[in-house]
Amino acid sequence: MTRSQTTQGATSQSTTQRVRINGNELAVDVLGPPDAPVVIAHHGAPGLGSRAEPRASFGRLADEYRVVVFDARGSGESEGSGVFSHEQWAADIDGLRQWVGADRIVMAGGSYGGFMAMEYAIRHPERVLALVLRDTSADSSNMGRARQNALTNDRVKIDMEKFDRIDQGRVRDDDDLRECWREILPLYDHVYDPAVVERKVAATPYRYRAHNYAFSVNMPTYDISALLPSISAPTLVTVGRTDWITPVECSERIASLIPDARLEVFEKSGHSPQVEQAEEWTAVVRSFLHQVL
Repeated sequence: MTRSQTTQGATSQSTTQRVRINGNELAVDVLGPPDAPVVIAHHGAPGLGSRAEPRASFGRLADEYRVVVFDARGSGESEGSGVFSHEQWAADIDGLRQWVGADRIVMAGGSYGGFMAMEYAIRHPERVLALVLRDTSADSSNMGRARQNALTNDRVKIDMEKFDRIDQGRVRDDDDLRECWREILPLYDHVYDPAVVERKVAATPYRYRAHNYAFSVNMPTYDISALLPSISAPTLVTVGRTDWITPVECSERIASLIPDARLEVFEKSGHSPQVEQAEEWTAVVRSFLHQVL
Protein backbone atom coordinates (compact mmCIF):
# COMPACT_ATOMS: atom_id res chain seq x y z
CA MET A 1 0.00 0.00 0.00
CA THR A 2 1.28 3.46 -0.82
CA ARG A 3 0.14 6.83 0.43
CA SER A 4 1.21 10.40 -0.17
CA GLN A 5 -0.02 13.81 0.93
CA THR A 6 -1.22 15.99 -1.93
CA THR A 7 -1.96 19.22 -0.05
CA GLN A 8 -0.88 20.94 3.15
CA GLY A 9 -0.30 18.80 6.23
CA ALA A 10 -2.77 17.35 8.67
CA THR A 11 -2.65 20.37 10.99
CA SER A 12 -5.44 22.18 9.13
CA GLN A 13 -8.53 22.30 11.33
CA SER A 14 -11.32 23.08 8.88
CA THR A 15 -10.27 23.23 5.23
CA THR A 16 -11.04 20.24 3.03
CA GLN A 17 -7.85 18.57 1.89
CA ARG A 18 -7.17 16.24 -1.03
CA VAL A 19 -5.07 13.37 0.28
CA ARG A 20 -3.77 10.46 -1.79
CA ILE A 21 -4.21 7.22 0.17
CA ASN A 22 -3.37 3.86 -1.38
CA GLY A 23 -3.38 5.31 -4.90
CA ASN A 24 -6.77 7.01 -4.52
CA GLU A 25 -7.44 10.67 -3.71
CA LEU A 26 -9.75 11.25 -0.73
CA ALA A 27 -11.54 14.40 0.41
CA VAL A 28 -10.62 14.84 4.10
CA ASP A 29 -11.52 17.32 6.84
CA VAL A 30 -9.53 17.55 10.08
CA LEU A 31 -11.00 19.39 13.05
CA GLY A 32 -9.80 20.03 16.59
CA PRO A 33 -6.55 20.54 18.51
CA PRO A 34 -3.43 19.10 16.82
CA ASP A 35 -2.25 17.23 19.94
CA ALA A 36 -5.62 15.81 21.02
CA PRO A 37 -6.62 12.11 20.78
CA VAL A 38 -7.65 11.29 17.21
CA VAL A 39 -11.16 10.18 16.25
CA ILE A 40 -11.64 8.83 12.71
CA ALA A 41 -15.35 8.74 11.87
CA HIS A 42 -16.64 6.80 8.85
CA HIS A 43 -19.85 7.82 7.09
CA GLY A 44 -22.54 5.34 6.08
CA ALA A 45 -24.20 4.45 2.77
CA PRO A 46 -21.42 3.96 0.19
CA GLY A 47 -22.25 5.98 -2.90
CA LEU A 48 -24.80 8.02 -0.93
CA GLY A 49 -23.06 9.04 2.29
CA SER A 50 -20.33 11.63 2.74
CA ARG A 51 -18.18 13.24 5.41
CA ALA A 52 -20.93 15.83 6.00
CA GLU A 53 -22.78 13.63 8.52
CA PRO A 54 -19.83 12.59 10.73
CA ARG A 55 -18.46 16.13 10.50
CA ALA A 56 -21.73 17.47 11.93
CA SER A 57 -22.02 14.82 14.67
CA PHE A 58 -18.42 14.13 15.71
CA GLY A 59 -17.45 17.72 14.97
CA ARG A 60 -19.21 18.59 18.23
CA LEU A 61 -16.35 16.80 19.99
CA ALA A 62 -13.62 18.80 18.24
CA ASP A 63 -13.17 20.95 21.35
CA GLU A 64 -11.46 17.94 22.96
CA TYR A 65 -10.53 15.58 20.12
CA ARG A 66 -8.78 15.65 16.75
CA VAL A 67 -11.67 14.61 14.50
CA VAL A 68 -10.90 13.22 11.04
CA VAL A 69 -13.80 12.79 8.60
CA PHE A 70 -13.55 11.83 4.95
CA ASP A 71 -15.44 10.72 1.88
CA ALA A 72 -14.65 7.04 1.43
CA ARG A 73 -13.24 5.78 -1.86
CA GLY A 74 -16.06 6.07 -4.43
CA SER A 75 -18.28 8.34 -2.31
CA GLY A 76 -18.86 12.07 -2.00
CA GLU A 77 -16.00 14.09 -3.48
CA SER A 78 -13.38 11.34 -3.30
CA GLU A 79 -11.88 9.54 -6.26
CA GLY A 80 -13.36 6.14 -7.11
CA SER A 81 -10.46 4.08 -8.43
CA GLY A 82 -9.92 0.41 -7.63
CA VAL A 83 -12.44 -1.81 -5.86
CA PHE A 84 -14.91 -0.91 -3.13
CA SER A 85 -14.29 -3.90 -0.88
CA HIS A 86 -14.24 -3.87 2.91
CA GLU A 87 -10.57 -4.85 2.75
CA GLN A 88 -9.76 -1.80 0.62
CA TRP A 89 -11.86 0.60 2.69
CA ALA A 90 -10.23 -0.68 5.90
CA ALA A 91 -6.78 -0.19 4.33
CA ASP A 92 -7.78 3.38 3.45
CA ILE A 93 -8.73 4.04 7.08
CA ASP A 94 -5.31 2.85 8.18
CA GLY A 95 -3.68 5.03 5.54
CA LEU A 96 -5.53 8.02 6.98
CA ARG A 97 -4.40 7.07 10.48
CA GLN A 98 -0.80 7.10 9.30
CA TRP A 99 -1.27 10.36 7.41
CA VAL A 100 -2.69 12.19 10.40
CA GLY A 101 0.20 10.88 12.52
CA ALA A 102 -1.73 8.86 15.12
CA ASP A 103 -0.39 5.63 16.57
CA ARG A 104 -3.82 4.71 17.95
CA ILE A 105 -7.28 6.14 17.28
CA VAL A 106 -10.88 6.15 18.39
CA MET A 107 -12.67 4.44 15.49
CA ALA A 108 -16.27 5.47 14.89
CA GLY A 109 -18.96 4.76 12.33
CA GLY A 110 -22.69 4.68 11.78
CA SER A 111 -24.81 2.40 9.60
CA TYR A 112 -22.52 1.02 6.84
CA GLY A 113 -19.78 3.09 8.47
CA GLY A 114 -20.34 0.91 11.52
CA PHE A 115 -19.53 -2.13 9.39
CA MET A 116 -16.23 -0.49 8.52
CA ALA A 117 -15.50 0.63 12.08
CA MET A 118 -15.90 -2.96 13.29
CA GLU A 119 -13.93 -4.32 10.33
CA TYR A 120 -11.08 -1.94 11.15
CA ALA A 121 -11.10 -2.89 14.84
CA ILE A 122 -10.92 -6.57 13.87
CA ARG A 123 -8.15 -6.08 11.30
CA HIS A 124 -6.06 -3.59 13.33
CA PRO A 125 -6.78 -4.22 17.02
CA GLU A 126 -3.48 -2.70 18.13
CA ARG A 127 -4.52 0.65 16.57
CA VAL A 128 -7.90 1.12 18.29
CA LEU A 129 -8.24 2.94 21.60
CA ALA A 130 -12.04 2.78 21.60
CA LEU A 131 -14.90 1.96 19.26
CA VAL A 132 -18.08 4.04 18.81
CA LEU A 133 -20.89 2.47 16.75
CA ARG A 134 -24.29 3.77 15.68
CA ASP A 135 -27.26 1.98 14.12
CA THR A 136 -25.36 -0.86 12.51
CA SER A 137 -25.27 -4.64 12.17
CA ALA A 138 -22.82 -7.53 12.49
CA ASP A 139 -24.13 -9.28 9.38
CA SER A 140 -26.53 -8.81 6.47
CA SER A 141 -29.55 -10.33 8.22
CA ASN A 142 -30.84 -6.82 8.90
CA MET A 143 -31.73 -6.49 5.22
CA GLY A 144 -34.50 -9.07 5.51
CA ARG A 145 -35.90 -7.25 8.53
CA ALA A 146 -35.64 -3.95 6.68
CA ARG A 147 -37.60 -5.26 3.71
CA GLN A 148 -40.38 -6.46 5.97
CA ASN A 149 -40.42 -3.11 7.78
CA ALA A 150 -40.68 -1.33 4.43
CA LEU A 151 -43.63 -3.49 3.41
CA THR A 152 -45.53 -2.99 6.66
CA ASN A 153 -44.79 0.68 7.37
CA ASP A 154 -47.83 2.94 7.82
CA ARG A 155 -46.26 6.16 6.47
CA VAL A 156 -46.00 5.72 2.72
CA LYS A 157 -46.50 3.00 0.14
CA ILE A 158 -43.06 1.89 -1.03
CA ASP A 159 -42.43 0.94 -4.65
CA MET A 160 -40.82 -2.43 -3.92
CA GLU A 161 -39.25 -2.65 -7.37
CA LYS A 162 -37.22 0.46 -6.53
CA PHE A 163 -36.60 -0.88 -3.02
CA ASP A 164 -35.18 -4.13 -4.37
CA ARG A 165 -32.94 -2.38 -6.88
CA ILE A 166 -31.32 -0.13 -4.26
CA ASP A 167 -31.23 -2.93 -1.70
CA GLN A 168 -29.57 -5.38 -4.09
CA GLY A 169 -27.18 -2.91 -5.76
CA ARG A 170 -28.86 -2.90 -9.19
CA VAL A 171 -29.42 0.81 -9.80
CA ARG A 172 -28.72 1.95 -13.35
CA ASP A 173 -26.98 5.29 -12.85
CA ASP A 174 -26.77 8.26 -10.47
CA ASP A 175 -30.21 9.55 -11.44
CA ASP A 176 -31.76 6.15 -10.79
CA LEU A 177 -29.99 5.97 -7.43
CA ARG A 178 -31.49 9.36 -6.56
CA GLU A 179 -35.02 8.16 -7.32
CA CYS A 180 -34.58 4.92 -5.41
CA TRP A 181 -33.14 6.87 -2.46
CA ARG A 182 -36.13 9.23 -2.50
CA GLU A 183 -38.40 6.19 -2.36
CA ILE A 184 -36.99 4.78 0.90
CA LEU A 185 -36.01 7.98 2.74
CA PRO A 186 -39.45 8.39 4.40
CA LEU A 187 -38.64 5.32 6.51
CA TYR A 188 -35.53 6.69 8.22
CA ASP A 189 -36.58 9.33 10.74
CA HIS A 190 -38.55 8.89 13.95
CA VAL A 191 -40.95 11.61 12.76
CA TYR A 192 -41.71 11.68 9.03
CA ASP A 193 -41.47 15.09 7.37
CA PRO A 194 -41.75 15.16 3.54
CA ALA A 195 -39.89 18.48 3.38
CA VAL A 196 -36.94 16.98 5.28
CA VAL A 197 -36.92 14.07 2.84
CA GLU A 198 -36.65 16.42 -0.13
CA ARG A 199 -33.84 18.40 1.50
CA LYS A 200 -31.93 15.17 2.03
CA VAL A 201 -32.52 14.09 -1.57
CA ALA A 202 -31.13 17.43 -2.78
CA ALA A 203 -28.10 17.34 -0.45
CA THR A 204 -26.98 13.77 -1.19
CA PRO A 205 -23.97 13.12 -3.49
CA TYR A 206 -24.86 10.20 -5.79
CA ARG A 207 -22.17 7.67 -6.80
CA TYR A 208 -23.97 4.59 -8.06
CA ARG A 209 -20.91 2.42 -8.79
CA ALA A 210 -19.77 2.34 -5.15
CA HIS A 211 -23.34 1.75 -3.99
CA ASN A 212 -23.87 -1.14 -6.40
CA TYR A 213 -20.59 -2.82 -5.46
CA ALA A 214 -21.31 -2.51 -1.73
CA PHE A 215 -24.78 -4.01 -1.96
CA SER A 216 -24.32 -6.58 -4.72
CA VAL A 217 -20.81 -7.83 -3.83
CA ASN A 218 -20.03 -6.98 -0.19
CA MET A 219 -23.36 -7.37 1.54
CA PRO A 220 -24.42 -10.89 0.46
CA THR A 221 -21.42 -12.41 2.29
CA TYR A 222 -21.04 -9.86 5.08
CA ASP A 223 -20.94 -11.55 8.49
CA ILE A 224 -18.38 -10.67 11.16
CA SER A 225 -20.38 -12.06 14.09
CA ALA A 226 -17.83 -14.76 14.91
CA LEU A 227 -15.03 -12.19 15.00
CA LEU A 228 -16.65 -9.63 17.30
CA PRO A 229 -15.59 -11.40 20.52
CA SER A 230 -11.98 -10.70 19.50
CA ILE A 231 -12.51 -6.93 19.82
CA SER A 232 -10.81 -5.82 23.02
CA ALA A 233 -11.23 -2.05 22.70
CA PRO A 234 -13.87 -0.40 24.89
CA THR A 235 -17.01 -0.19 22.75
CA LEU A 236 -20.11 2.00 22.77
CA VAL A 237 -23.10 0.85 20.71
CA THR A 238 -25.87 3.40 20.06
CA VAL A 239 -29.17 2.95 18.19
CA GLY A 240 -32.53 4.66 17.68
CA ARG A 241 -35.55 2.82 19.03
CA THR A 242 -37.50 3.00 15.75
CA ASP A 243 -34.59 2.32 13.39
CA TRP A 244 -36.16 0.43 10.46
CA ILE A 245 -33.03 -0.70 8.59
CA THR A 246 -30.73 -1.78 11.43
CA PRO A 247 -33.28 -2.47 14.17
CA VAL A 248 -32.46 -2.41 17.88
CA GLU A 249 -31.95 -6.19 17.97
CA CYS A 250 -28.95 -5.78 15.63
CA SER A 251 -27.26 -3.47 18.13
CA GLU A 252 -28.23 -5.72 21.02
CA ARG A 253 -26.49 -8.60 19.26
CA ILE A 254 -23.33 -6.57 18.67
CA ALA A 255 -23.26 -5.50 22.32
CA SER A 256 -23.68 -9.11 23.43
CA LEU A 257 -20.77 -10.30 21.26
CA ILE A 258 -18.16 -7.62 21.98
CA PRO A 259 -16.80 -8.10 25.51
CA ASP A 260 -18.06 -5.46 27.97
CA ALA A 261 -19.67 -3.35 25.23
CA ARG A 262 -22.07 -0.65 26.38
CA LEU A 263 -25.47 -0.28 24.65
CA GLU A 264 -27.50 2.94 24.58
CA VAL A 265 -30.96 3.07 22.97
CA PHE A 266 -32.41 6.48 22.07
CA GLU A 267 -36.16 6.35 22.45
CA LYS A 268 -37.14 9.24 20.16
CA SER A 269 -34.92 8.41 17.21
CA GLY A 270 -34.99 6.34 14.06
CA HIS A 271 -31.80 5.58 12.15
CA SER A 272 -30.10 8.84 13.23
CA PRO A 273 -30.04 9.56 16.98
CA GLN A 274 -26.96 11.76 16.36
CA VAL A 275 -29.39 14.09 14.55
CA GLU A 276 -32.78 13.47 16.16
CA GLN A 277 -31.47 13.48 19.75
CA ALA A 278 -28.24 15.31 19.07
CA GLU A 279 -27.57 16.70 22.55
CA GLU A 280 -28.30 13.43 24.34
CA TRP A 281 -26.30 11.35 21.84
CA THR A 282 -23.30 13.69 22.00
CA ALA A 283 -23.37 13.67 25.81
CA VAL A 284 -23.37 9.85 25.86
CA VAL A 285 -20.44 9.64 23.43
CA ARG A 286 -18.46 12.31 25.27
CA SER A 287 -19.05 10.64 28.64
CA PHE A 288 -17.98 7.27 27.23
CA LEU A 289 -14.76 8.70 25.80
CA HIS A 290 -14.00 10.46 29.09
CA GLN A 291 -14.32 7.14 30.90
CA VAL A 292 -12.21 5.01 28.57
CA LEU A 293 -9.43 7.34 27.38
